Parts: sequence; C-alpha cells; structure tokens
Amino acid sequence: MCRTRARKLIFAKTQLVLTQSGQSLSVSTLTGGVTLALKIIFPCCCGMDIHKTFIIACIATTDSNGVTAYQSKRFSTFTGELRKLAAWLAGSNCRDVCMESTGKYWIPVFNLLEQSCKVVLAHPKYVKSIRGQKTDKKDAQWIAEIFKYGLVSPSFIPPFDIRQLRDLNRYNAKLTSFTTGEKNRAQNCLTVSNVQIDQVFSDVFGKSASAVTKQLLEHPNGDFDVSPFIDRRVKTPLSEIQKAIDGYICFQQAEKLRLIQQHMDLLKTCKASLENLIDKCSSQFQPQIELVMTVPGIQRPSAISIISEIGVDMSVFPTAKHLCSWAGVVPQNDQSAGKKKTTRISRAGAYIKPLLVQCSLAAIKSNKHPEIHRRYTALKKRRGHKKALIAICRMLLTAIYAILKKAEPYDPSHYQAFDLPPSQRTITTEQAIRLVRRLGYTILNTQAS
Repeated sequence: MCRTRARKLIFAKTQLVLTQSGQSLSVSTLTGGVTLALKIIFPCCCGMDIHKTFIIACIATTDSNGVTAYQSKRFSTFTGELRKLAAWLAGSNCRDVCMESTGKYWIPVFNLLEQSCKVVLAHPKYVKSIRGQKTDKKDAQWIAEIFKYGLVSPSFIPPFDIRQLRDLNRYNAKLTSFTTGEKNRAQNCLTVSNVQIDQVFSDVFGKSASAVTKQLLEHPNGDFDVSPFIDRRVKTPLSEIQKAIDGYICFQQAEKLRLIQQHMDLLKTCKASLENLIDKCSSQFQPQIELVMTVPGIQRPSAISIISEIGVDMSVFPTAKHLCSWAGVVPQNDQSAGKKKTTRISRAGAYIKPLLVQCSLAAIKSNKHPEIHRRYTALKKRRGHKKALIAICRMLLTAIYAILKKAEPYDPSHYQAFDLPPSQRTITTEQAIRLVRRLGYTILNTQAS
C-alpha cells in the first residue's frame, strides 16, 4: 500500500474501531463508502524526533478497544539523559522504537537503546510529516502513529562491530581521496611552472620522478644533470627528460610543493596506522573474508570493505535481489502509463558501488574466470560498457550473498553450466531470436526489402 495513501487514510473524516480475532483494526471510512482496515502491528511503540541538543519521544499505547493514547516527553542528548530515556521506555513496557536518521545525531541514541529495545531507523522521506502541521512534538507523534501500523521501511543497520569497521574503512577511503587531491595540487604546481614531468614519466610520483622533483626544489631553474636520478628502466631518453624540466619554479610554488609533500608523507603514515587498526578489527571476521576473497577480482582490502558495508549475516536480506537493490546496482522502477521513464540505477550504495565497479574491472580483465568475461562481452555488445559493468557488479554481489549465506567458496561451475551447448537441439523461433540477440547480433527484416 502506498504510504501517501495510508497517510491520507489515517486522517480521514470518519474513523471507526473494530476488533477481529483479538487484533485491533483501524477502519477509515472515506467519501463514496470506500473503507480500508489498517492492522496495528505494534500496540506499544515509541516515535522519536532527534535533534542535536534534545530529543522528543512519544509513546503510543493502543488498548484492546483500538484506542491509542500518546505520552510525550523531552530529553537532553547527554548520556545521563539518554539513560533516563531508556529507563522511561522500560517503565512503559515499550520495546519498539522508531527514529528518523538525522545527520549523525541518531548514532549515540541508537547505540544506547539497541541494548534494551528493538530500534528501527527510518529514512526521512518515509516519515515526512504533513506540511503546515509540523512541530517537534507532532513529528514524534506522527512517527509513532505510522510506525504502529508497520508503514515505516526500516534501514539496514549492521551490528556494532561491523559499524565500527565500516567507519574505519570509510575513513581510509577519505584519506585516499585526500592523497589524490594533494597529488593533483602538486601536479598543478609543476604545470604553472612549466615543468612538464608528466610528459616524460608514466608516474609523476614514482621513484625517478620524485628524485627529479626533489632536485628541482633545490635548483628551481632546472640547471642540473638528471642522469644520476633516472632509473635504468625508464624508456624516455635523457635528452627529453632534460628538456621537460627546463622551467622555473618560483619561491611561492616551491614552498607550496614542499608543504604538499610533507602532507602526503603524513597521510601515508596515517594510512599505514589505520590499515593496521583495520586488520585488527577485522580479524574476528577472517573466515568470511577468506570466503569473499574467492570471488573473482576481490582481494583482501576489498573483501574487508565489502563485509564492513553489508555485514556477515545475510538473513537481514530476504533474497540476493534485495541486497543488490540496497547496493544500488539494479534499475529503478519508474514506470507510468505503460512507459518506462528511466532505467538508471539508483544513488544508493555510495561506498560499496564504486568498490564493486573496481572489482568488476579487475574480474573482466582476468583470464582465470572466463565466465565473467563472456558475460561482460555479451552484454557490452548490446548495452555498452557501463551497463555491462554494472551487470557484472550485480553478478559479483549475488555471488557474495550466496557465499556468505551458505558458507561455501565461489564455484564457477554454476555459471559455466549455462555456457554449455544444450542437450536439446530443437528450439522454437522465439528462442532462436532471443539467443541470437543475446550473442550481440542484430536481426534484419529481409522480407520487407
């Protein structure tokens, strides 16, 4: 049932209460005699409107007659007040709590209440209040109202250990982004100084290029011999390298470049310490990490990052399709009047989706797993590189789901079975057309010509 429609039905003009098989049902009578019954899922629940400095909590208690009573209370976000909130919920025999994800402010509340309550975190778009009737107290009451009918879609929140590992991995990704940004700024310093090292070295921050850059800081005019600093494996002639460093680095750009190098060295040290911490925190998930590493294109750092995002308990996702939808590697459902407006993938999975793309790129280039390459090639002919790559991402994530759920390593025979020639050589015309199109061929209508 559409949540917007349910929201309108709750606030209908006429509202009755019925009791059927011991379950309290709320029946709303609309204009035209249309009725709809909403089953109460949580007779005693709490809705919370969380802010930075305070929380508004509203407990909705429904009796056997279907009459709901509301009790609201305000608490501070200090730890002592959060303990009072937990005690207040326990005293009211309330074990089901629903809260809106508000920045990072919900995290300490969730961490404290998950020990004694079943906490549901909801996306703001699912619990948005009605315009013109919005206050903090009404927001909390509205969340409790729609939550007691089970109209709130819960967000996936992994266990505490997985959440901490996820936080460390995301911070590691941020440090990598910082390092990339500093490399770009260092390249800009060399570009504005007309030092064209990037044209003679494949890696501007490699061993030879870094040694030349260090000498440039000591000799801004480039008046030195580069031959002692060039590795013998460099293919570019020394004369070309000597021409490339013929520029002038002013005092300001030289100092800026030194600061950038110092920051990059500091980031490198921080990343090394952080990676050691990640290895220690992920040691308890070593069996699952080894299983995920059997998937094509996935190494240990990628396996740890994937587990930190989806966890190790796959029972929270009913099927692999739900996991793929959560990760944002499936097309959107945007259809109206029999027409599909868009088939783009959603914006979900901001952290796991780029990681799966990197793993997919490695898998399709490997000769060890032909089933992945054949699947990519067949899709690329019809749909292009990008859509074929996302399809491989979904293929890998589906395999990870099955691996973690069954505790079995990756088995390519499940995919290779579809590549074998069929035992039944007789097929229909529709099946033949579908097979030919899957192989990337375009069927021409010769009878029309």
